[in-house]
Parts: sequence; C-alpha cells; structure tokens
Amino acid sequence: MPWIDWIDEDAAKGRLAREYERLVGPDGRLDHILKIHALNPASLRGHFDLYRTLMRGRSPLTRAQREMIAVTVSTVNACHY
Repeated sequence: MPWIDWIDEDAAKGRLAREYERLVGPDGRLDHILKIHALNPASLRGHFDLYRTLMRGRSPLTRAQREMIAVTVSTVNACHY
C-alpha cells in the first residue's frame, strides 16, 4: 500500500487550516481521504467539490443508490474506507 504524507489538523496553517476547518465533520474529525491532499490545498477543495456534486448534486439516482454504488466499488477495490 502506498504511503502518502499528510498534515494533521493541529499542524495545518494558512489555506490548509482554513480548508480543514471548512471540511471537518460533525464528529469534529477530518476524514483521512481528505488529508491526503494536505500538500496541495487546491486539490483538497477540488476533491471535496467533486464528491459533493456526485453525492448530493442533481441526479436521477437517489442518495441511497449513490451510497450503495460507493460501498460496492470500495468492496470490489478491497478498500476499507
């Protein structure tokens, strides 16, 4: 498995800290899948905007159907996330 360096919330500064604050979940944590963009905050914003559009934007698929597709793809890819 590849190793990707990231910056934890308490060490983030500037634009990265602002992005982290915007994206922290209701549980007060930031998902690891977002932290992989720590070295490039612009890609962090792009990743989240794409995710938000795919999962919450207008679509003929329901939110439940989209979540099931995500779970199925993760299972096929042996991704525990």
